[in-house]
This record gives sequence, C-alpha cells and structure tokens, in this order.
Amino acid sequence: MACEPSSPPPLPKKQKSPAAAPTTICALGDDLLRKIFLRLPSLPTLVRAALTSRASLGAVRSSPAFRRRFRELHSAPLLGVFLDVFESDTPAFRPLRLHSDPDLAAAVRGGDFLLTRLPDEIDGVAPEWVIQGCHDGRVVLVSYSTGHMAVYDPLARALDLFPRPPGEICEDMYVEYHVLPSDEDRGLFRVICVCHEACGAQAAVLSSETGEWQIFPFLEAAAMQPALQPGDDNEKCSGNGTLVNGCIYWTDGSRALARVLNTSTVQFSRIDLPPHIEGQGAFTAGETKDGRLCIISTVKLTLVVWFRRTDDDGVERWTQHKTFPLEQDIHAHDHCFDNDHIALKVLAIVNGFVYLSTYCEPDRDFPGLFLSFCLETAKLNKLCTIIYPESLYPYIMAWPPSLLLNEPTRNY
Repeated sequence: MACEPSSPPPLPKKQKSPAAAPTTICALGDDLLRKIFLRLPSLPTLVRAALTSRASLGAVRSSPAFRRRFRELHSAPLLGVFLDVFESDTPAFRPLRLHSDPDLAAAVRGGDFLLTRLPDEIDGVAPEWVIQGCHDGRVVLVSYSTGHMAVYDPLARALDLFPRPPGEICEDMYVEYHVLPSDEDRGLFRVICVCHEACGAQAAVLSSETGEWQIFPFLEAAAMQPALQPGDDNEKCSGNGTLVNGCIYWTDGSRALARVLNTSTVQFSRIDLPPHIEGQGAFTAGETKDGRLCIISTVKLTLVVWFRRTDDDGVERWTQHKTFPLEQDIHAHDHCFDNDHIALKVLAIVNGFVYLSTYCEPDRDFPGLFLSFCLETAKLNKLCTIIYPESLYPYIMAWPPSLLLNEPTRNY
C-alpha cells in the first residue's frame, strides 16, 4: 500500500508588533508644548490650555522667556470698561460682547466685575467707592468717607485694603493714584499717589508688602528740569497722568513741556511736546506694540500720531508718524451721529491700540461710542455704545497668578 505524502508543517505564526504607546502631553516636552501654545489666539485660551494638566502648567510657569514672547505675539485682551457713575457707591462695569471668542467671554463670566468683595461698611461708615485707576488687571478705588484705598483684581478676586496717604500731602492739591505691578509676581505691587498743582508736585509710594506709605519731598515747579522758557510760565497739571513703561506723563499742560515722573526713582522732570496744530485736542501719551513711547492727539475726527526718535545728531525729537482720518469710519458705525458736532477723546493707548470715545460737543450727556483703533493695521472697531463718555476706564486682562512660577499663597 502506497504511503500518502505527509502534509507540510504549519508555518510559524508571526509575532504581533506591540501596540505603540499613546502620545501624552507629558511625552511632548516643555519646548514643544510652548511652541504649540504660542499659536493659541489669546491669553484666556492659554489659561484654559495650561490648566488642563500639570505638564502644560509647568511648561508655561517655568519659562519667563515664553511669557515675554507670548505677550509680543498676542495683545492683552480688553474685557470691558468701568464707568464712574454719578450717585453710585461703586463703579459700573460694561463688558464687551465677546461671542466671537468664547474664552474671553468665559473670563468675564468667571470674574467679579460687580466688585462684590468690596466692603459695604468700614467701622460703621459706608465707603462709597470711587474708581481712581485701572491698570494691569487691577482696579484702584478710594473711599473719601472712610479714608481707605482698595486695590482689587476682579479675575483673581484678590482684594487689598490700605489707608489713604496722610492728609497733609493731599491738602489743596489734585490727587491721583496709579498701581505699579511686579513683573513676575502678581501678588506684589506698588501704588503711587501723586499730588500736584501748577506750583509743584509731591509723591507717596505704598508697597503691598508693608502696607505703609513712603512720602517724598514736595518739588517746586521751578526746580523741575528742563526749566520753562519765557512765555511757557502758564504750565498746568490738571487731570490724571498716563503710566507708560514705568513713567507717568502729564501731557495736558502747557503746549511746550509736559511733566514726567519716573516711578523707579520717584523723580519729577519735564519733556518737550510735539508742535501744536490748529484745532488740536489734548495730547495723550501711550505705548506702541513694541513698547515705544508715542503721543496722540485729535484734530476734529482725525488722529495725529507722534513717535519719539533719535536723530543722526543723537538728540531725541518728536516726529509726526501718521495722520488717520476717521470721519468716514465713525459715520459707518453709527449713521445717527452728526459729524459736525461729534468729537473724539483719546482714553488710553496700550500695546499699540488706541481706545477712544466719541461725544457730542453741544451735549456731553448724549450717548457716544467706545472705539478701538489699531496703529499697526489702521483698523477702527466699534466696541460698544456708552452713556458716560467722560469717565471710562478700560479693563485689560493681565497674566493671572496661576500661570506664574512664584504664585503667592494669600488669604482673603
């Protein structure tokens, strides 16, 4: 009987390759995470992304260089405006309509912009808080009835109460307050109180660490340098100054020179102003996107922009940069306005954005527009309609403590 051929042995089974491990946030590394985060559209979006994991938060908190680069690429977002409303014990907040950016809208919803943490009573007296300034995410308020000053961060819900500076330095002079942030520690700040008139000025500085005021000597206007020239002795120093890169500028005084206070040295001086133009409104100091000092004025419905530049001979001078006619754009935003009676007021110039309000010259109580103008793109945007165009304080979001390495431990 013939033998049947045997069947071939089965082929060995191929070993399956192990499944690739899933890529996690931790596997990306800090450098790659930071490159991804630079592409995010805004600071609120970065906050949301950074808080998703310890790795994401560590990548942001451990790199001051990344935070500086993010600030260069992304303008600090405007969330709304505070309004100093007559016969109200606290200022009102008008948020912007931020439907196009849900993260900005979420930041507004999560903050305490009604200022509910402000005390309603101090030693049996109602404070009646008056807003004095708004800078770097903090609002400065003063109670004249109780003699207190409040510094409040609505997003962090961080409230600090201090005494106002001693009354002897505030007598018979105009008083204003400015909050000076720390670069890398949101828990630390200084408040500078400036008392000034045409005759001279005096400053006092409070540190949030000590809660005490350091009072500096009164400086006569005649001692400020450079000295006024004949014909310029009608110097005024009314209204609040503008804080730009560590200096406060008062540009609504004489047409020739403006006062300057260096907040690091607490020294007063003067700086020359650009040439006056017929029909020109008050000068307003501010900063460009790259941090340079600029001055802007209005001539009817036109913006006139000046930059400070160093000439070939090494002398700094004002150079007229550009003029931006805005009449057609303003009329396009609101056809009800009669351009013959509408004027512009520059409120602030921050990171290359000019914040403006329109008002009716015959009737200041007539509603106006709150506008933003980008110096880089020359684009004018209508932000909202306002009823009190004379007392606007734009609120611009600052870096929250959670994204900084030295996040302070504080009790409130």
